[in-house]
Amino acid sequence: QVQLVESGGGLVQAGGSLRLSCVLSESIFSINSMGWYRQTPGKQRELVAVITSVGTTNYADSVKGRFTIFRDNVKNMVFLQMNMSKPEDTAVYYCNADLSLPYSTRRINYWGQGTQVTVSS
Repeated sequence: QVQLVESGGGLVQAGGSLRLSCVLSESIFSINSMGWYRQTPGKQRELVAVITSVGTTNYADSVKGRFTIFRDNVKNMVFLQMNMSKPEDTAVYYCNADLSLPYSTRRINYWGQGTQVTVSS
């Protein structure tokens, strides 16, 4: 069964750094992209960063120049390096995997359980 497990969340002071990790369990699916989203209470979940199967990255404007997404294809892992953190970055961060079945156009999104990141001022 497909599972996404995040780790690395915690408390950090403004300006500090944090690295989030996410691992995708073995499956028959191929990975189109993996990314990080975040959500605060009462707010919609928003894209933070995404990386495609060929290594193309996209970032939310609010994190450009501060966050970096990268991956380990062998271990099916994706990471989010958070530098120069701000209180506005406080949220639950979710790992996402956009997957496809072999020889199929069907695509399925899977989500991790979320990890809390709190940036204090």
